[in-house]
Amino acid sequence: MIEAYLMHEQERNAQGIPALPLNPEQTADLCELLQNPPAGKEEFLMNLFTERVSPGVDPAAEVKAAFLAKILKGTKSSPLIDKKKAVQILGTMIGGYNVQPLIEALKDSTLADEAACALSGLTYIYDAAAEVIALSKNNAAAKKVIESWANAEWFTNKPVLAETIKVKVFKVEGEINTDDFSPAGDAWSRPDIPLHALAMGKTRFPGGIEEIAKWRAEGHQVAFVGDVVGTGSSRKSACNSVLWCIGDDIPAVPNKRRGGVIIGGVIAPIFFNTAQDSGALPLRMDVTNLNMGDVITINTAKGEVTNEAGEVVSTFEIKPDTVADEYRAGGRIPLIIGRSLTSEAREALALGETDIFIPADNPTPKAGQGYSQAQKIVGRACGVDGVLPGTACEPKMTTVGSQDTTGPMTADEIKELACLRFKSPMFMQSFCHTAAYPKPADVKMHNNLPKFISDRAGVPLRPGDGVIHSWLNRLLVPDTVGTGGDSHTRFPIGISFPAGSGLIAFAGALGFMPLDMPESVLVRFKGEFNEGITLRDAVNAIPYWAIKQGLLTVPKKNKKNIFNGRILEMEGLPNLSVEQAFELTDAAAERSAAAGCIQLSEESVCTYLRSNVALMKKMIEEGYQDAETLQGRIDAVNEWLKDPKLIRADANAEYAAVIEIDLAEITEPILACPNDPDDVKLLSEVQGTPIQDVFL
Repeated sequence: MIEAYLMHEQERNAQGIPALPLNPEQTADLCELLQNPPAGKEEFLMNLFTERVSPGVDPAAEVKAAFLAKILKGTKSSPLIDKKKAVQILGTMIGGYNVQPLIEALKDSTLADEAACALSGLTYIYDAAAEVIALSKNNAAAKKVIESWANAEWFTNKPVLAETIKVKVFKVEGEINTDDFSPAGDAWSRPDIPLHALAMGKTRFPGGIEEIAKWRAEGHQVAFVGDVVGTGSSRKSACNSVLWCIGDDIPAVPNKRRGGVIIGGVIAPIFFNTAQDSGALPLRMDVTNLNMGDVITINTAKGEVTNEAGEVVSTFEIKPDTVADEYRAGGRIPLIIGRSLTSEAREALALGETDIFIPADNPTPKAGQGYSQAQKIVGRACGVDGVLPGTACEPKMTTVGSQDTTGPMTADEIKELACLRFKSPMFMQSFCHTAAYPKPADVKMHNNLPKFISDRAGVPLRPGDGVIHSWLNRLLVPDTVGTGGDSHTRFPIGISFPAGSGLIAFAGALGFMPLDMPESVLVRFKGEFNEGITLRDAVNAIPYWAIKQGLLTVPKKNKKNIFNGRILEMEGLPNLSVEQAFELTDAAAERSAAAGCIQLSEESVCTYLRSNVALMKKMIEEGYQDAETLQGRIDAVNEWLKDPKLIRADANAEYAAVIEIDLAEITEPILACPNDPDDVKLLSEVQGTPIQDVFL
């Protein structure tokens, strides 16, 4: 085992990357070796055991936790790991298989203090928290754990966001999209973060990763800077690659990094959220005076950036207010889960709310407050009438979709979250991106991922079934909120906020998702289509009218985009079919909008839903899993059909902008020019342009 590992490590090191984490078989072999370690290999074996096994509910973590549990019970032993050391190692495994052995150790007087210390630092406890709370009634060590959770020591023991951060600027001019960070052609390697990171920028900024590595070797912390950062697909692998190059190793979590500063004149909303979730520090500011190779100091307290001469070269605001806490906690996801555990512990101890965390600065509704369609849909998912822009909320995720190029990463995140069953009532996994031309890694994924999803009560499709969006749309409940691991997850009924694979895993595992409610832009259509004008022209009319009104510019430098990070709400076409409506909501992705929704008639939606129920029944008949989940969705849709009423915007709802499009004014087709969906022109403006490529 040692020889094979060292050979593998040598091959990987030749590429400048670490070895893969240990698989379950290697971990089992390692556990055998630890019981009788070869002379001179003790430190090597312990490093493998503590640092090279993935945590959470990874299959290798199960082997590791079981071995440590046996040491605690006295049925196994190692000269390198006594019982107290075993407890300490269990405390580094985040959550999942390590929790039960630690709870048992609380009952052992010789280990109780060590176990209390280990559990106090863990937050991915979930339902087991109730067990510790019950035990604390007559167990002093368990009481100590509950008190530690209540005081949020898992958080306060971590360093605060530094007041000043000195970084060297690695700047890429113009727009850098997620395909520049994580090329689609290298999708097969995305779950292997260090290997995939070797492809970062290979066409957009070749030599960049080598330059960053050189600067880091010289002792610099490097910040990634761009004019427009992270547009395009929602892939978390883009953020993974950036953080692998500029972030810090995470103790006991192999081949993953967090931390790192990302600065953009504009940072696309999904990429910004993914950076938050991953424990990075994303900052939006004017980057005009930040140049490649500059050494700058970021003052997080003053919101100023100074150069080496002490001159202020840019200013910024940390937004949302909670970013500093998220960075301290290791990411937005760990912060949310930890805060929830602290609340549960405080409730058990009959304590009031804590003031340890930065509170969300949420707006207060005024008397007679009007809400838009999106604000009401999200409000319903939060149990309130409506949610105003700027509100930090946690809407229930009724439908979650995952696709195959990010699915293996989502599975890794699900394991790290210690999730054994989805709390979202519908988690669907597609195989649409890799079915046609699968690489060897894809074939393996086609065999393994479906069972992983169905074991957690999710619904895996089959390779060849079709595209994630058309399937996910068929599984929706009207006026509910969802998400998907693809930037084009834009529900035509209800609303969806696409996300990276980390947030998809979170939404599936916990059944809700953190959301800083964006503002909305209303597009109101009126009139009728002229002959020969299609729905595609209506889609392109949105940027065309926005350009005419000065709300959108095409050049990337100092780009103006009213839709960026906002919700695109549409009305005035109530009789479209749901399939047609998806053409409009889907295009919200090209606008860099956070989400899109459209007002339809009950008649259109009911027709669609009745067809969907028939499809889901057929899926159960054909053996699709999880049958119980599919039946639950059939029941939810049928329940809505009994009294079909759709949410509509209030007349006094407020928007960041209102764009009114008279369809009668569209007298010729509107085309999107190559490489930029914002660059739309009338057919007459581009006639006579030679055509080099036609794609069917």
